[in-house]
Amino acid sequence: MSLKFTLGDLTIHRLIEQETTFLPALDMLPGLTAELLAENRAWMRQARAIDDSDVLILCFQSYIVKTPHHTILVDSCIGNDKPRPVRPKWNMKTDDTYMRALAAAGFSVGDIDYVMCTHLHVDHVGWNTRLVDGRWVPTFPNARYVFAKSEFDYWTEQNAKAEVPPFADSVLPVVEARRAEIVRDDFAIGDHARILPTPGHTPGHVAFTFGRGKDVAVASGDLMHSPLQTRYPELSAKFDVDQGQAAATRRDFLERYCDTDTLCCTAHFPSPSTGKIRRLGNGFSCEAI
Repeated sequence: MSLKFTLGDLTIHRLIEQETTFLPALDMLPGLTAELLAENRAWMRQARAIDDSDVLILCFQSYIVKTPHHTILVDSCIGNDKPRPVRPKWNMKTDDTYMRALAAAGFSVGDIDYVMCTHLHVDHVGWNTRLVDGRWVPTFPNARYVFAKSEFDYWTEQNAKAEVPPFADSVLPVVEARRAEIVRDDFAIGDHARILPTPGHTPGHVAFTFGRGKDVAVASGDLMHSPLQTRYPELSAKFDVDQGQAAATRRDFLERYCDTDTLCCTAHFPSPSTGKIRRLGNGFSCEAI
């Protein structure tokens, strides 16, 4: 279970907050049939991607990408002290797992130059802020927080209709602290970090590509949640805002990186969560290195 990779002039660390059962496969993936699940149960269990009750096992993690010039954190996970009543494992959490993982990787909160969010769902923005004297303040005081404009606009609109708690406690306080950069798709950090639009899961979902002159690594966010979706890209998650678009985006992404040397850093696949995309029949697999 590698937590650190060195790829040319990049170093990538995984910070795991939770790796745990999430939802039954048949519930999470509406297009999945009992027959298809049965056909794939053996390798899924072997990959620790599903438990004995057919519940998907997901990893909730951040990546820290160190380039020659910047230290970039991708997706800030779940966070502490946040009211998340729908998800008991995330609700009003107070553990030190995440901060210990950060320290173990050799970083402090002050070392992060950029926080880049693939999208603004609850489990990707949680550590954007932390509670200090009853107020939400940016966790990473020296960082610029990068939010894709179409994603930010979508959640601004949703939040205006009815409060979206993660947006209110983990995104807006960053904007109010003037640490946010609302960016378009041509945004880049030096010559090492770029945006790849990957809509479907949310309207403004993006992946991030890293490497000078070529995509040495890509953080795919919630383009896919389970290795089953690499094998069958048409299987969208029930949380995808546009399931048809998500499926098309997923296949395009997998085709793009198939049989290249790009390391795909997934948000939620079970450990080691990372691998090279390879063709497998009419689908693909993410092969651990």
